[in-house]
Amino acid sequence: MTPASEGTGDRRLEAEGELSMARLALDDGERQHAADHIANALVCDPTFPDAHELLTVLTGRADDRLDLFPVEQPAFLGAVVARAHVLAADGEHSEALELLVSAQCHQPAGRWADIPWVLDTALATRVPPDELCALAARLLRVLPDPIPSDMRSGVQPYLSLVRNSAGLWPQHAGILWVASVLSRRMESWDEALDMALRSEKAAPSLQASVAVAYAYRSMERWADSERAFLRALEHDPGNAAVETDIAELLAMSGRAEDGLTWVERVLKREPYQENAFPTACGMRFARDGDVRHLVELADHLREHPGNSHAEGVLTSWSQRRFWLGPVPAPSESVVNVLSQVLEAEDKPTGGTLTVSAPEPPSALLAFDRSLPDFTLTIGGVPDPDPRSTVPEVFSSGPVRSVGTRVWDYDGTEARPSAAPPSPDAARALQDIAQQGWPHLPAAYDQAVRLSGLTLDDLLGVLVHPPAPPEEDAATWPEWIRSVQAWACLGIAHHRADQPWAGSDRRGVLVDLAYGPEDWVTEAALLGLVTTAWVVPDTRADVAEVVGWRFIAAMEASRTRPVTILESLALLTLATPDMNSDVRALAERVLAPGDGTEDEPPRSAGEIKPRWWRRVVPRRRRGGA
Repeated sequence: MTPASEGTGDRRLEAEGELSMARLALDDGERQHAADHIANALVCDPTFPDAHELLTVLTGRADDRLDLFPVEQPAFLGAVVARAHVLAADGEHSEALELLVSAQCHQPAGRWADIPWVLDTALATRVPPDELCALAARLLRVLPDPIPSDMRSGVQPYLSLVRNSAGLWPQHAGILWVASVLSRRMESWDEALDMALRSEKAAPSLQASVAVAYAYRSMERWADSERAFLRALEHDPGNAAVETDIAELLAMSGRAEDGLTWVERVLKREPYQENAFPTACGMRFARDGDVRHLVELADHLREHPGNSHAEGVLTSWSQRRFWLGPVPAPSESVVNVLSQVLEAEDKPTGGTLTVSAPEPPSALLAFDRSLPDFTLTIGGVPDPDPRSTVPEVFSSGPVRSVGTRVWDYDGTEARPSAAPPSPDAARALQDIAQQGWPHLPAAYDQAVRLSGLTLDDLLGVLVHPPAPPEEDAATWPEWIRSVQAWACLGIAHHRADQPWAGSDRRGVLVDLAYGPEDWVTEAALLGLVTTAWVVPDTRADVAEVVGWRFIAAMEASRTRPVTILESLALLTLATPDMNSDVRALAERVLAPGDGTEDEPPRSAGEIKPRWWRRVVPRRRRGGA
């Protein structure tokens, strides 16, 4: 099914324009052209009364009324919707509804069914309950759980229809089940439970008991949900999906060890069962925080890319730890001052800020972009010198020299040593930096979009970031960090045909990681860590490089503040196959505030940073 071309401006105005063209075509006797414009209008605004009125004028009782809206593949979305309305006018309601469901599956947020003939309570008498069940089940396979707010107006007519059908067929277990599942996803908990219990009573089944269990679970009635799941197992002993659901339920209710027992029971029968294995990986990660469980899940997902549950579990847990999902907010003093200035009721128009010691040049850049009328001065330089590369101040470690730098210093003033990127490269980074990533393998895949940029452009954007899309001074710090993260993910794809050990991409990322202390250090380590997630042969090398860079930061922190230390600890914990002693050291760094889970790592007195929007999909497995 192909969508209509996207227009700009108000969709109702676009629909009116299409109808004007349709009327002209009708006046000229060009019925097919008129039909095409009416179909376009229905895509622009499926609920527009004028479009439905003109459709009636066009089709009426004409013999070619269905031929005007063909649905041979690939079908045009507007033709599918218009044909549905013509069929409904002919009394073919089941076939008409089937076409609307097809449109809804194609664009779930569309208000394709928010129209009088679907909203008519009599429709439930015209569509047999078995056919309605099949159509609703098809729709449920594509709808998220829960259904987001922007989709609910489009889904509501279907919920009303199955409610009406359930009223007509109070003993039809299938209709009751569909009504339960759909209402639960619309977060109507009481209705979902009532319909599920009635379905189970009408015809006890695995499906009905699972619907009851899901409804109770949504209401956090843990014991009732567990009993319903156990009833479901009576219908199908050893059902791995239900046993996995029980495990997840127990974990939700604070009985994680009992939950692990359930999934491990499944894995004894089938070590990589599609439901139990991802859940076990997530539960083990929740238990000990060891990233190896998520890496193992990512490896599994790479070999079984169609496992949506594995994708959901990996995303869910990745979004709860910085760098696996969200980029941590900065913690430098200049950024804190910036926040205070921007939040003040009487904002100063300029001034001078003295920083006691050099802070990451990217932090100073963010301050300057946000408050260009302020002057920054640096008090002194502590030891070890944060302006120096790691090999210049530490004799130990695998890196002996740094060739590529993006910052040079004139005294205490940092200046970019990389040229500005091309306009095309700046636009590419501006586009991709507006989004986060669900997990690191997905970040690696998304960064392929940057593989066509030159290395000079990717280095240039690190220190000459494009402006954020919205002109808000407060967004500069996190925006720069996002740009830098994506740029280094792009570098991870540079000349990917080269063997890793001697590759340009490895050499540049290591140079950036071991260069002057900066946010670029973190971004470069992210590029290395992400590569290790998706290319197992690089893991030992990356673990050594990341581990030594963290140790160098720990050494420096003995005598001076290292503002990026906690972030480096998080990157260390994110690294596959990290040395256990180094991992333990990173855990101790984070232990006071435990920034690995729901609370971001921050020092006392710092402003809690904004979280990136989390997208944590819920699992759907056909049943409920």
